[in-house]
Amino acid sequence: MSSGDKIIESIRKESQARIDAITKDAEKNYNDVMEKARKQADDIRHGGEHKVQLQSQKLLNAYKSREELEKRNALLKTKRFEIEKAFNHIYEYILSLDSKRYFDLVLKLAGKLGDLSGTIYFNSRDLKRLPKDMSERFAQCGIKAQISSVPDDSIESGFILKRGDIEENMSFLSVMNDKREIIEDLIGRELFKD
Repeated sequence: MSSGDKIIESIRKESQARIDAITKDAEKNYNDVMEKARKQADDIRHGGEHKVQLQSQKLLNAYKSREELEKRNALLKTKRFEIEKAFNHIYEYILSLDSKRYFDLVLKLAGKLGDLSGTIYFNSRDLKRLPKDMSERFAQCGIKAQISSVPDDSIESGFILKRGDIEENMSFLSVMNDKREIIEDLIGRELFKD
């Protein structure tokens, strides 16, 4: 099992435990509310059976609807939190890759750009650990650009390709944010599958 799978499995278990706790709490609250509603219904019953039935049914329905809404909102909030947490773990995992795997991923991003030229900028950390044959590897991806020896530390990860006034921001966070909806959908399906 890869590190990414382990992270997702850990998050899935943690999320399921939270969902179970929220569900248990919601059921307890529901039972308390139902008991209160029954007690109120019993108190009202002495005033007239038909009127009591209508009022108690309305009360029960209102409490039930409110409880279901609160339960659904708590579940959605927990899912949103867990998806955001997984998204951040994925980004941290990318940042922690060893140099070979990190720059292989950089080259995959570069391959998405097609035939372009310009100047490629990395941050200080990546510039220091840059493979010596990186220019040739970029060229194999179709990017005929020189790598700047001046770091751009506004880039947290990945690279930026500058072509005159045009910048292709291929930082990992930028690319992940561009694909955030797709990534979050995949995370959600993986974490919360039944």
